[in-house]
Amino acid sequence: MPFIRHLLSLSLGAALLNVPLLQAEELPAPIRKIEAKGAKIIGSFDAPAGLKGYAAQYQNRGMTLYLTADGQHVLLGNLYDADGKDLSAEPLQKLVYAPMAKEVWGNLEKSDWIADGKADAPRIVYLFSDPNCPYCNMFWEQARPWVKAGKVQLRHIMVGIIREDSPGKSAALLAAKDPSQALQDHEKAGKGSSLKPLQSIPKAIQAKLDANMKLMEELELSATPAIFYLDDKGELQQQQGAPAPGKLAQILGPN
Repeated sequence: MPFIRHLLSLSLGAALLNVPLLQAEELPAPIRKIEAKGAKIIGSFDAPAGLKGYAAQYQNRGMTLYLTADGQHVLLGNLYDADGKDLSAEPLQKLVYAPMAKEVWGNLEKSDWIADGKADAPRIVYLFSDPNCPYCNMFWEQARPWVKAGKVQLRHIMVGIIREDSPGKSAALLAAKDPSQALQDHEKAGKGSSLKPLQSIPKAIQAKLDANMKLMEELELSATPAIFYLDDKGELQQQQGAPAPGKLAQILGPN
C-alpha cells in the first residue's frame, strides 16, 4: 500500500495547496453542501450509471462523493462494480494521493540534508536522522553495500530530538567543512564517535535545523530514523525505524 495512504490521518492539508481545486461556482448544490461541512473538493471524474464522481479531502482523509443523475443527491464512499473492483481507488490515487505524495517528496528534496553516497546514484532514500540515534546508525550500516556500490544515495535530514546535545551535534555536522565526510566519520565510529555539539549554533545553521524539525512535525513523525523512498512503481513509501533485513531490498533495491 502506498505510504501516502498512511498520511491520511496526518495534518497534510498544506500539501494540497498547489493542487487546483474546483471553483465553487462549478459545483452542483449538493456537492457545495458537502463542501460547506468542511470537505475540500479536489477534482471530478466520470462514474458509471449516470453518477458524477468527486474526489475530496475531509479531516485530512481522502474520500469520494457520487452525485446522482438527478443532481439532487450525493452518495459518500467507495463504488464497486459487479466483479468487486473498487472504482474509487484509481480516481483517489490520481487526484488526491499522488499530488500529496509528490508534494511530500518535493519537500524532502528541498530540506537541508547531508548526502551519503554518489550524487548520480539511481535510487534516493531520505531519512530523518539524529546523531544520537542508534537505529539511524544501524540503518547506515545496513545500507553500506548499496551505498558503496553506487546504487543508493542516502540523504540524512538532520534533526535533534533524542538528547539535550542532539541539536548541537546535528548543527556540528551541518556546519562542518565537509558535512558528508563528517557524517561518515561519525556513523562509522558508532558509540565511539568524537563528534562534539556546537555550543553556539550560527543563525543560518539553526534555521536549517528549524526547517527540518518543522517538516518532521508536519509529517507527524516522532522518532528517528523515519525513512522515505519510492518503490518500484514510483509510489512513496515510509519505513519507521531500522528495517528488518528482509525489507532492505524493498527500500534500497537489488543488492
